[in-house]
Amino acid sequence: MNPLHWIDSWSVASQQRARRNAMIASTALAQRRAEIDEVDEFLAGLHAPTLTPGRMSELGAPRVAAHG
Repeated sequence: MNPLHWIDSWSVASQQRARRNAMIASTALAQRRAEIDEVDEFLAGLHAPTLTPGRMSELGAPRVAAHG
């Protein structure tokens, strides 16, 4: 095999491996971020007060008048 051909094919193969590794890492990070967001939303839902019409004024929620 010609040394120049070997060098050229090595650089292309190396770049393809690096690109594949970057895509795998990016996918893993995106999955981890989605899981973290899902857990955060779940935990926020556990700690959120339940608002009923009677309790809204107790919690200082603004009253909105209907104008029509």
